[in-house]
Amino acid sequence: MTQYEKVAFVTGSAKRIGNQTARSLHQQGYKTIVHCNRSTDEAHCLVDELNHIAPNTAKLVTGDLTKFEQYQQIADKVTSVFGRLDVLVNNASSFYPTDVGETALSQWEDLMSTNLKAPFFLIQSFKKQLEQTKGCVINMIDIHAERPLKGYSVYCMAKAGLAMLTKSLSRELAPNIRVNGVAPGAILWHENDLNDQDKHQVLSEISLQRLGSPEDIAQAILYLIDANYVTGQIIAVDGGRSNHGGEKA
Repeated sequence: MTQYEKVAFVTGSAKRIGNQTARSLHQQGYKTIVHCNRSTDEAHCLVDELNHIAPNTAKLVTGDLTKFEQYQQIADKVTSVFGRLDVLVNNASSFYPTDVGETALSQWEDLMSTNLKAPFFLIQSFKKQLEQTKGCVINMIDIHAERPLKGYSVYCMAKAGLAMLTKSLSRELAPNIRVNGVAPGAILWHENDLNDQDKHQVLSEISLQRLGSPEDIAQAILYLIDANYVTGQIIAVDGGRSNHGGEKA
């Protein structure tokens, strides 16, 4: 297949890991559909940059992944852009603490929607297109789907659900669609930031004694896209942290 014939859609790709994932896919010759909800300035900059490299190979689709009624609209927009879809990367995610006793229903719905509901219903909406191309799905999970993070119970539950979604749908959608996941560890410091003591604690739990990078996650995603005999697997990209007994962020 010629360069820029296959198409990838990355949710939440205006910034951070999603941004690098979109860049890496484009570098590998994928027409790339960038997605955001509110970060439109960053998303437009990314699309412009990719189109400067190769004209008419990147587009932007916006949509709110907390709104069920928008899922099919997003899917219709995506498939109309380049007429096909080969790779769906469910990267978009809300992340913040929810202390028991203070968690609001709106927080539950936000965290569950972006991390679990949207991936499932987007996969469902793209099922026909992905079957036609024998495409694949990559879900962005988290090492805390298995190692609960204190104070983040709703987020951890949502990511645990996404891990099971990955395994369940890998069976249900086989043999024409492969479904895998990547579970990042400490890649970038959280936007709400940690103090120096917490950062030191995190680094002490990582076998490789350093943060990972968005490029490390993108590399794992590219591997899973090309690994035609791999499905239902979740790769931890965490520098060995998941082998440590600690629990802090």
